[in-house]
Amino acid sequence: MNSASPTSDKLILVTGPARSGKSEWAESLATNSRKKVIYIATSQTNASDLEWQTRIEQHKNRRPPDWITLEIPVKLSETLAAYSDADSCILVDSLGTWLANTLEQDEQAWNETLEALIESLFKASGDVILVGEETGWGVVPSFPMGRLFRDRLGNLIRRVGVISESVYLVTGGHVLHLSALGVPLKF
Repeated sequence: MNSASPTSDKLILVTGPARSGKSEWAESLATNSRKKVIYIATSQTNASDLEWQTRIEQHKNRRPPDWITLEIPVKLSETLAAYSDADSCILVDSLGTWLANTLEQDEQAWNETLEALIESLFKASGDVILVGEETGWGVVPSFPMGRLFRDRLGNLIRRVGVISESVYLVTGGHVLHLSALGVPLKF
């Protein structure tokens, strides 16, 4: 994989489908920031799910030993506020998993959680790289919780993408710099 070039962007979103290389691209951006990297893992371990544990181990094994890893399944905005500084690059992997961890919230609570995240991204004083999944390119889920997840994630990715200095789409073995190719939608 080609490495990313050095970056000084404050907020970066890396998005794409499952197994596309999003995380690897985000990791290369973090490495090339030449800053202290704080990796926020939003997944929760589950000893009874061996396949999930294997995925987590693959991510852990790719990280350089000097990266600080925090396992934060829910309190993302609070963690961003506590750990961002001008000398750091925070990598959050991933927004979809974080959303899944908060999916039980009712609409009002979710909107408050989303606004708190957006506010923490505006206030962050260092680089922040967010990895987010694209789930809306397929069939509309036939069950309500699946549709709720898909709709909330689509809105979350859109909200973060509009405020990001750079947005990358990783798909088909390629990285597309969407910010350079497109125009952001305004709300």
